[in-house]
Amino acid sequence: MTRPDTLHSSFLHDYYLIHRKFWRIFGGEFRVFDRSGNLVLFSEQAAFRLREDFRVYPDERQSKELLSIKTEQIMDFAATFKVHDGATGQLIGSLKRKALKSLVRDEWIIFDANGMQIGVVAEANLGLALLTRLIGLLPQSFVITSRDGTTVAEIKQQFNPFILKNRMTILKPQPDIDRRMIVAAGILLAGIERRQG
Repeated sequence: MTRPDTLHSSFLHDYYLIHRKFWRIFGGEFRVFDRSGNLVLFSEQAAFRLREDFRVYPDERQSKELLSIKTEQIMDFAATFKVHDGATGQLIGSLKRKALKSLVRDEWIIFDANGMQIGVVAEANLGLALLTRLIGLLPQSFVITSRDGTTVAEIKQQFNPFILKNRMTILKPQPDIDRRMIVAAGILLAGIERRQG
């Protein structure tokens, strides 16, 4: 577990508002704001790639890469997304979608750098998850739980035809899951759930 005092300040907030515009023609852009409305992260999803590839920066100038989130599989519903430190290239962990379960209720497994399961990202409500599959514009809500079942973060979606907004709250000052993995999960959900769900 990385100590909070060694992380970039962008990962130390307890609240993130993740914006994604729907009508960008190629790739994707995500702006992440803190509780006061300040931009704290900017992410870009590469266009024209067979493999999903997200890069995360502290600002729109993209002067310093903080994270890369990418998969080696091509167009795979159950792909594993590896999260690397942007500066060192070191593997932080990975997120793997549970394909069969996600047909009914979206669920992802969070692994650490050694491949040990450390948490789960799942839709918060089974009934709402089923309705979402019938009525595509219903907002989704997710919870992130650590290995012992403790809820460490919540993600609540606001949906309209022009912009997706995910509000992510980290509930523990020192969560049992690396904060970078929590942020990566939030960006990944904003990036692909509506396309692959």
